[in-house]
Amino acid sequence: MKKCHQGQKWVFNKDYAGEQVAEGVERKVLAFCECLMCVENHFEEGAIGAMHNHPHTQITYVVEGEFEFTISGETKRVTKGDTMLKENGIMHGCKCLKKGILLDVFTPMREDFIG
Repeated sequence: MKKCHQGQKWVFNKDYAGEQVAEGVERKVLAFCECLMCVENHFEEGAIGAMHNHPHTQITYVVEGEFEFTISGETKRVTKGDTMLKENGIMHGCKCLKKGILLDVFTPMREDFIG
């Protein structure tokens, strides 16, 4: 499996392995450049995306599954097709209620994800 692919025009999902980042959570970095990054996250039912913040603006798209998200102290259930905006510095986290996939887009790219 390939590792770093910054700036590549074509990133085929099958060519890259995911990385276990928490119990029941696997992250796969897809296409990215210095100013933008796309990341696929696979969650098992009951898995937790711990509350955190970072200096990146993030949009999350629910590809499949059901999640309970908390953003800036407000909690809502989200399902396939829903999106969430988390601007830089905003506390956020989630719990997976039904096995699913989240697609995250970050600006700028997350250097800590490729180190």
